[in-house]
Amino acid sequence: MTETTEKVAGVEVGERRISIPGFTEEGENLANSTNAAAEHSHGGVGETAKPLTAGSGSRGNRHTGYELAGFPEPTGREEEWRFTPLKKLAGVLSDAPTANAGTEDEPVDYQVTENVDGLVVSTLRDGQAPRGSVLQPADRAAVVAYKNTEQALYLKVTEGTELAEPVRVDITGKQAGARANSHIVLEAEPNAKAVFVLEHRGSADFNGNVEVKLGQGADLTVISLQRWNDDAVHAGQHDAEVGQDASYKHIAVSLGGSVVRLNANFRYSGEGAEAEMYGLYFADSGQHIEHRTFVDHNTPRNTSNVLYKGALQGETARTVWIGDVLIRAAAEGTDSYEKNQNLVLTDGARADSVPNLEIETGLIEGAGHASSTGRFDENHLFYLMARGIPEKIARQLVVRGFLNEIIQKIGVPSIEESLQEDLEAELEIHGN
Repeated sequence: MTETTEKVAGVEVGERRISIPGFTEEGENLANSTNAAAEHSHGGVGETAKPLTAGSGSRGNRHTGYELAGFPEPTGREEEWRFTPLKKLAGVLSDAPTANAGTEDEPVDYQVTENVDGLVVSTLRDGQAPRGSVLQPADRAAVVAYKNTEQALYLKVTEGTELAEPVRVDITGKQAGARANSHIVLEAEPNAKAVFVLEHRGSADFNGNVEVKLGQGADLTVISLQRWNDDAVHAGQHDAEVGQDASYKHIAVSLGGSVVRLNANFRYSGEGAEAEMYGLYFADSGQHIEHRTFVDHNTPRNTSNVLYKGALQGETARTVWIGDVLIRAAAEGTDSYEKNQNLVLTDGARADSVPNLEIETGLIEGAGHASSTGRFDENHLFYLMARGIPEKIARQLVVRGFLNEIIQKIGVPSIEESLQEDLEAELEIHGN
């Protein structure tokens, strides 16, 4: 596997720099139509991440809104949809309410952790704060889910509370092809600390929005597990706003489903915050798993780190990762890095990986990205087999070692153990 690491203005990622060529010492961009990220090609997929401009192509100028009229049916020619199998996603793009909403026949069942000191569980109608204060629908699926969810589930950790155990929201689809819309609001008040686990299982055509609000000094982890049946379709948008001196971690794990398309984004509302996004995905034959991330450095002196890793096996297995980072002119002192790695296990599988870095100020601590897509390192296999390990077991060890970096970030032992078991089953079934 060959990795290409981005340098900005010839400086290795993470090195401290005073200024960047193309900017004044005060950080003013001397050429408003360009940015400092160099063109960067990615192995194995033929995609190229190009410097974005301050015009309509800027990630910061992409349309968001709450009106369906602003998001016509996609054709596949749009940049944000060109990788997505739209025919398979048609069930979540139509403007339709949840089937049999409010009845026993509703296609999705929700089980929520309750009766926990310091945790408030309630619902929010449209227009009732903080619903809508963070999430801004960025595509048709998200706006459809927003307008067709009458009551959003609201979970709030009160100020200064530290929850000892994860709060779970178990979402179980009960009928393949049945439409379900969802909106969840998670809030951590100042100096609160908690872990939320959103687990998706079963079968449905599921549209799910999640908005996350962190107060000053809060520490919040959100783990989204996509363990759907093979006939499920899932489109989701997860938006977070990270407060001053707060810490946020978002982890997406996608193993099941026919099509999963998840947008995970965050921005800041103060300085001194740390935000991380991690992702793990494993695609089998016929699966399409697509993750899109957007880090919006809109305030000064914050840090971000994004790491997504995936494996693919089987004919027509397909994964997509699009990672956007925008460092705005006001975001002096930013330190940001994103990385995606893909391991292709069989012929016929394809991974697309496109990181994009947009910089509007030269006064940053560091910024960069890296991407790699490739097959097994045969040297690793040779090393293991030379010690008497059969090839099948050796391949399993390589894959587990590759993905374990993400699993270790979860921090919930029961989930880490169950994911290890899931990966064992995936590899055993396909004989790799």
